[in-house]
Amino acid sequence: MSKSYQIPAQTRIGHVHLKVSDLDRSLSFYCDVLGFELITKYGRQAAFISAGGYHHHIGLNTWHSEGAPPAPKNQPGLFHTAILYPTRKDLAEIVKRLFDEGYPISGASDHGVSEAIYLDDPDGNGVELYRDRPRDEWPEDDDGNIKMVTEPLDIQDLLSELG
Repeated sequence: MSKSYQIPAQTRIGHVHLKVSDLDRSLSFYCDVLGFELITKYGRQAAFISAGGYHHHIGLNTWHSEGAPPAPKNQPGLFHTAILYPTRKDLAEIVKRLFDEGYPISGASDHGVSEAIYLDDPDGNGVELYRDRPRDEWPEDDDGNIKMVTEPLDIQDLLSELG
C-alpha cells in the first residue's frame, strides 16, 4: 500500500456509538456511575451522552440489539472504548467511585505512557478509563521510539492523589 496520504495530526476520534441491549441500564452505567451527561434521547431506542456539553462522545442504541446477549468475546468487534481523563486525580476519583459503587474492574495497568483501569459495561463492552502521562515522561527505546509496556498499576498510589 502506498504511503501517499498521512492523516492530519489534529485528527481526533470524535465519538463511539455502541449497540446495547437495555438503554436505561446503559444510561445508568454511563451517566450515574461514570458521570456522563445525557444530551438527548430518541424515544426508547437511542441516547447521546457527553462530557462538558459536547454534542456526544458516546451514542447508545438498541436498534438491532434490544434484549440481545453480550457479543462473543472471541469474535471480531469492539475491544474497548477508551475514556481519557484530564488528570491523575480525575482518574483516581472515578476509580474510588467505582470501588464505592461496588462496580467490578477487570484490570489495572501502567503502560508507561498512561495509567489505565479496565472494566466492562453492562453489555460486556470493554471500557478503559485512563490518563496520559506528560509527553516528556513517555519511555523510549534506544532509537527514540515510544516504548509502551504493560505493568501492574499501583492502585493505592493512584488513590493517594485524593489525599
